[in-house]
Amino acid sequence: MPNRPVHFEIQADNLERASKFYTDVFGWDIEEWKMPGNMPEGLAMRYFMVMTAPKDSKEQGINGGILPRMGGKPADGQSVNAYVCTMQVADIDAIIKKIEKAGGTLALAKFAFPGMAWQAYYKDTEGNIFGIHEPNKDAR
Repeated sequence: MPNRPVHFEIQADNLERASKFYTDVFGWDIEEWKMPGNMPEGLAMRYFMVMTAPKDSKEQGINGGILPRMGGKPADGQSVNAYVCTMQVADIDAIIKKIEKAGGTLALAKFAFPGMAWQAYYKDTEGNIFGIHEPNKDAR
């Protein structure tokens, strides 16, 4: 069995606001999941399941969750101290417009991996950094 990522989690101060952001920007299907009653003590919390594609989709990728932030919000200018999830997109410029309209803020402006792709990093409404990546052989 390969050792590969199979699930991601996004911590949020406001679960509904974070869910709206990711639905508005990427079109993800997000709904609250009722935690089973036999969860370990201390894990009883609200949890939103994130489906990044329909269940019958043949596209590669992973699904995840949005849960309450367990500690302090990342400070502006703080270095990344967690994994950064990057979403592959068809049109990075169109997604940047959606991110900004939905309340996301710039972390690192769009740049080229010459001959391979465009890449950029943004913060969501909760201060979490994520990447966007458009494969594009014409990127310069």
